[in-house]
Amino acid sequence: MSEQNNSETKPVHIPTVAIVGRPNVGKSSLFNAIVGRRLSIVHEMPGVTRDRVVAPLVRGKCRFQLIDTGGLGMLSGETRKVDMWDSRIASQVDIAIGGADVLILVANVQDGVVNLDEEVAARLRESGKPVLFAANKCDNPTLEHESVEFMKLGFRKIFPVSCLHKRGVNALVEAAIKLLPQNVSEDGESEAPAVKPLNIAVVGRPNVGKSSLVNALLGEERVMVSDVAGTTRDAIDVDFTLRYQGGDRAAVLVDTAGLRKKAKVDTVVEFFSVMRAQAAIDRADLVLFVVEASPDGMTAQDRRIASMIQKAGKACVVVANKFDLYKSGHKVRALEEELRYSLPGMNFSPVVFISAKDRSNLDGLLDSIAQVMDQLELSIPTGVLNRVLADAFESSTPPVVGAAPLKLYYASMVGMTPPKVLLFVNNPKYCADNYLAFLKNTLRQAFDLTGVPLELELRARPKKVESIRREPSPAARRRMKAGKPAPKRDAEKPKRRVKPNSKRRNNSSGRKG
Repeated sequence: MSEQNNSETKPVHIPTVAIVGRPNVGKSSLFNAIVGRRLSIVHEMPGVTRDRVVAPLVRGKCRFQLIDTGGLGMLSGETRKVDMWDSRIASQVDIAIGGADVLILVANVQDGVVNLDEEVAARLRESGKPVLFAANKCDNPTLEHESVEFMKLGFRKIFPVSCLHKRGVNALVEAAIKLLPQNVSEDGESEAPAVKPLNIAVVGRPNVGKSSLVNALLGEERVMVSDVAGTTRDAIDVDFTLRYQGGDRAAVLVDTAGLRKKAKVDTVVEFFSVMRAQAAIDRADLVLFVVEASPDGMTAQDRRIASMIQKAGKACVVVANKFDLYKSGHKVRALEEELRYSLPGMNFSPVVFISAKDRSNLDGLLDSIAQVMDQLELSIPTGVLNRVLADAFESSTPPVVGAAPLKLYYASMVGMTPPKVLLFVNNPKYCADNYLAFLKNTLRQAFDLTGVPLELELRARPKKVESIRREPSPAARRRMKAGKPAPKRDAEKPKRRVKPNSKRRNNSSGRKG
């Protein structure tokens, strides 16, 4: 029985295609051309991509994931003039090669065959995986003929592609799909997750431990971590499984680049990194806002990021990292009070103190995430909502603002994620700001809206509908549309008068005829 249960809970393997090659040959450009959107940062500077960027794709009946890797920039045994990131990028590429079902080797046809191309080709042949060779930057037919030079690397077929003109990309993808293990069900449709994964974005300023937190939650060194600010450049999507309501819930962790002040963003690559981080917030269901658990409070940049999360209307958990540096001399309550004082707009979010380095209190963080997930799926019945607001108006009379006191006629929940409540009142201008805050707090306490922003919209109740008799007739509407004036009544024509009935007049006078 136990073996059967294990087989049922075994995760389904998703076929994987990895793009590899030396630096600055167009791997990220090919990745974006296949995905169909600018997901990976592209720049002429070599070494822009460092971590593995993953994107799920569906082509016809086949579902697979595509991986963009960093450039292999050093020969085997080379130690001189080696960049500090080369060894880390190489380890990330090795992991991608080991987990891939099909490999795509990319080279620059305009540079011809170089030593690094031969080194990477030999490395891929040793893996035993099927390899497709893509000669990139074949922007004209002349360059396509020159791609024959790469035949000496030992590949039977060369795929000339141009990411700029989207030429040859589909043929390369179709060839890769034919080499993938099939994941098609019996009814002919590709297997897909039954529930949409929860999208969790990890954001914060540089060097607060975002990547360390992602690795701690995953239990592996999935993304690069260093003391150098700006280590993470792309928005890295990583599949993750959450324990939720006694079962497993699919989720995606998105590690983002550190958000610096706009005036300090001095390179194009960093500018694109910030754009990717902002886009990750917009598409997230839940945001893990990572800050430093410092007794000095939050920085101005922390407050800017908090404002960004509030404007996006996202559910949020504040993660106070590096608690191991301060827990000996400070109490949690004092640190939390300082944090709440520094970030007044994030009072709706729970605060969890952790140490990603020591992996302490990660269970508390997962519990907070599960609690916020419950609130994201909350639907408040209309009757209950109106009773709670009616009690609030009765217990605390609204102050008089303007000509009359505020009156509530009706309330309804009109949106979720985040919750949005519409209140029909006599006049929205009669509601004071502090009373609106009071109503929000009342609803938050009544329905335990932890970690979820609440939006209240006040709308004046519509007045009585105008009588249909006052509306213009169809003929009058046609005249108005044609620009013709209304016909004038003939004043000289006498009005028609009804003659009185003589019999009725005689009867009314009491005379007999």
